[in-house]
Amino acid sequence: MRLTKLLASATVFASIAFGASAADFQLQSQSIAEGAQLSSEFVFQGFGCEGGNLSPQLSWVNAPEGTKSFAITAYDPDAPTGSGWWHWNVVNIPSDVTSLEMGASGTDEMPKGALEITNDYGAQGFGGACPPPGEVHRYIFTAHALSVEKIELPEGASNALTGFMIGANTIKSANITAVYNR
Repeated sequence: MRLTKLLASATVFASIAFGASAADFQLQSQSIAEGAQLSSEFVFQGFGCEGGNLSPQLSWVNAPEGTKSFAITAYDPDAPTGSGWWHWNVVNIPSDVTSLEMGASGTDEMPKGALEITNDYGAQGFGGACPPPGEVHRYIFTAHALSVEKIELPEGASNALTGFMIGANTIKSANITAVYNR
């Protein structure tokens, strides 16, 4: 009986202590939603696709302690390449920035100091969805809270190297996975 009371007290204490902890790091969007089809605004213009090729609006909340910068990635793991397809890699987003407006990629709307890497289409910045006809692909948009202010990359860094450096410095990440088919 005494052990039961002790365990019950410990459970109550733990739920109070951990319930008071900071909320989880979250990625949010007014443009895209978990499991939903991307609209044509976020589809590539080329490769047989016709879309607006705009980057979506993204915002993130509850960055973990120690966050010194952010990175944003957009990745299609279903691309028939053997290594997926990188649609967007942005590093060195200052820690006081918590959102990107729709269509910000490649414009002055990107935060000062942010670096957009060349995507797998061969263009710098965002490249929209464009799966082969008849296929449904997932597009994983991820916000990464990083432990460094700046990721140092050589000129022309690959998406693989950029991904490695993001992964090596990520404290926590949050994502939204949207889909697209044509």
